Amino acid sequence: MKRRSVLQWAAGATAVAALPHGARAAEALKEIRLDYAYYSPSSLVIRRFGWLEEDFKKDGIAVKWVLSAGSNRALEYLNANSIDIGSTAGLAAVLARANGNPIKTPYIFSRPEWTALVVPKNSPIKTLADLKGKKIAATKGTDPYLFLLRSLRTVGLKRSDIEHVALQHADGKAALEQGRVDAWAGLDPLMAASELDSGSRLLYRNVAFNTYGFLNVREVFLSEQPQAVKRVLAVYEKARLWIQTHQSEAARILSEEAKVSLQVALLQIKLRTDLSQPQPGAEHIKALQAAAPILLEEQLVRPGTDLNKVITDLVDTRFALGITPRV
Repeated sequence: MKRRSVLQWAAGATAVAALPHGARAAEALKEIRLDYAYYSPSSLVIRRFGWLEEDFKKDGIAVKWVLSAGSNRALEYLNANSIDIGSTAGLAAVLARANGNPIKTPYIFSRPEWTALVVPKNSPIKTLADLKGKKIAATKGTDPYLFLLRSLRTVGLKRSDIEHVALQHADGKAALEQGRVDAWAGLDPLMAASELDSGSRLLYRNVAFNTYGFLNVREVFLSEQPQAVKRVLAVYEKARLWIQTHQSEAARILSEEAKVSLQVALLQIKLRTDLSQPQPGAEHIKALQAAAPILLEEQLVRPGTDLNKVITDLVDTRFALGITPRV
């Protein structure tokens, strides 16, 4: 019996050794951890329908969902190894990678216009130049914060010319509506809710300053579990295609999850969310390269950081080929 056990063990060890590293790691995977976010409708749809749980159940792999209240939270979770896959804005991901967060982006979950500069309904502020010396709420490390900095630069203002009030997105909305700040760098669906429910006004919009919705993966996890990641991306593709043909149903899910009105959710999904290009490519790299100088100008990264290299190291243009449409 002992000899047979040894032979069985040896045969098994030989078989495992013959597998690629990724496949060997995938066999040991017991749980995949990822976030869902109100700024990522696809994540809400996937979670609602249990598509990932259904796909991974046959392999005995559990799925754990964690709510991200903003890019900053998703990036914190990724850096702390609390999740494996997280949803952020593109420029926020660049900032994180430049500062040592080892992530890669194999998938674009949306091309949104999810942020703008918002003022109260009866605010006397009419132009960006009027923001000089004003209190402005924004969540550091997120697209709205970086949008604020880039917007100020268009009229010759910088961060020191305003009083930045660091608040998480929902708290920024509340501060704006309660009159505790003069402006807010908003984020949908909270921004859309403030518009429709409180009459808040979008002072400045610029879709080109909204960086893409990046689905980021811890670099180690992507290396060790490539097949698991591809399965997740395939489900994201399923959700993307479903939303494109079921916008009203997707809006209803967003409405229920984020606790906003259906009108708010429809505004976000139908008018401010472009799901047409999920494959990372040259357009995303070019957009980030155009946006990245603000990180150096505002000293958000170390002086001399090669941001072009950071971006090309971050954006994985090949991993999702065969899962998503070609650029």
